[in-house]
Amino acid sequence: MSDRKDLQVIANLVPQGARVLDLGCGTGALLAHLREHKGCTGYGIELADENVHACVQRGVDVIQLNLEDGLALFEDHSFDVVLQLDTLQHLRNTETMLKETARVGRIGIVSFPNFAHWPNRLRVAGGRMPVTKAMPYEWYDTPNVRFGTYADFEVLARKSGLQVTDSFGLQDGRVVRGWPNLMASVAVFRFERR
Repeated sequence: MSDRKDLQVIANLVPQGARVLDLGCGTGALLAHLREHKGCTGYGIELADENVHACVQRGVDVIQLNLEDGLALFEDHSFDVVLQLDTLQHLRNTETMLKETARVGRIGIVSFPNFAHWPNRLRVAGGRMPVTKAMPYEWYDTPNVRFGTYADFEVLARKSGLQVTDSFGLQDGRVVRGWPNLMASVAVFRFERR
């Protein structure tokens, strides 16, 4: 999720002064924005060397860690908000990571490419896998382990014991609340542990 408008929508979900953990923080752009504009503190978790370096250059506190290894180094409720933006589709054990997100944070915010967006459905109906701004890879070179939909996440959240407190889609930086499973390329969920 590198679109600036999308990041601003997500930033608006984070309370002023929150302690934030950003899982898969990339270059640390969102954490830097939250620090500068909302007085937030916290850490990024990132695996890629070049992104860790970019975080350090931005003055963002970052820990190099593979999310598949879990979040055992953090105590329960260590953070006000745990962000997991554009990372779920890269993980093998999604349900475990969602539970860990709810364990270490009071609020979890996730986003991921919505495979059920109508252009994707048309492309599959035509016999081809979609390649879009939200899913910019061909099927044979994608870093994605799985593809999910807005509707699928609602089911997973219930199964995982999470209380969804807000959900919507994003399409070209606009919030989509009507038919987000069909009309949005990105799904966004805010949740808490029940």
